[in-house]
Amino acid sequence: MKCLLCFLCALLLSIGAAAQPYPSKPVKIIVAFPPGGGNDFIARFVAARLSSSTGQQFIVENRPGAGGTLGTELGLRAAPDGYTLLLVSNSYTANASLYKLRFDPLTDMTPIIQVSQGPYIVVVHPSLPAQTFGDLLALAKREPDRLNFASSGTGSVNHLATALLASMAGFKLNHVPYKGTGPALSDTIGGQTNVLLGSPSTTLPQVRAGRLRALAVTSARRIQAEPDLPTVAEAGVPGYETTLWHGLIGPKGLPAAVVEKIHAEVARVLSLREATEQLQTDGVSPAGGSAEQFRDIIRAEIEVWRKVVADAGVKVE
Repeated sequence: MKCLLCFLCALLLSIGAAAQPYPSKPVKIIVAFPPGGGNDFIARFVAARLSSSTGQQFIVENRPGAGGTLGTELGLRAAPDGYTLLLVSNSYTANASLYKLRFDPLTDMTPIIQVSQGPYIVVVHPSLPAQTFGDLLALAKREPDRLNFASSGTGSVNHLATALLASMAGFKLNHVPYKGTGPALSDTIGGQTNVLLGSPSTTLPQVRAGRLRALAVTSARRIQAEPDLPTVAEAGVPGYETTLWHGLIGPKGLPAAVVEKIHAEVARVLSLREATEQLQTDGVSPAGGSAEQFRDIIRAEIEVWRKVVADAGVKVE
């Protein structure tokens, strides 16, 4: 009888726990990069609003290392209960071709929602005799050893985006990798390198101060912040497009109720004018869409970067 009572008590407790609405305790959002970057900004933007709307604290935890693969693996190996989520970006899809991963970026995750999207801006040092993107292409083909393209590191998304541009435009890429966006931007401003594909949030202040010259955006459409800037496709490389994005995923097997809850809350936030204005401070726009659409974006981009990495012979140390 005593054993039966213990069993019934345990059963009732488990039923009560299962009946609790999600989330019933704090939720961790892992960012696989250091604080202060675009991933961190978006994660904290999302966490603050989910904390407010759900009444539970969403905590951002930065776990950098190995190009983002360490924190990503940690998040994907977590219990699929909704209390550990991951904020990912383009690097998640690029890493599939750059590292020997101990997880599958498609089958070992559950997509939730794409949060943001935005372009790179092609900028040059003002001393470069290129007033337009067409001028830059002509110079790159005429004097292939003159241009040095900075990136935030070998295998970084802006490195791969630049390699794709060189391949599609038909010029030689002189790649100068740095350890992060800051040093790459600083040396381009200083003239040690002369071309960079950078995010709007980091490049536009320098353009407006006259330290850099903007030539084009890598998105399919022009951006509201700089409507006179043509797209790369308009300016001479038809079909070229690179979009920066961020989104939320969870471990494989994340319950549908959790996915639906987080998706609905984030989608509601992204529909607000305040969210659009806040995201534009980082040079991006709200995205949204279904979880399956986000999976499709990840799947397609893995294949894009796989080809770029193979064609350019990119290897990380």
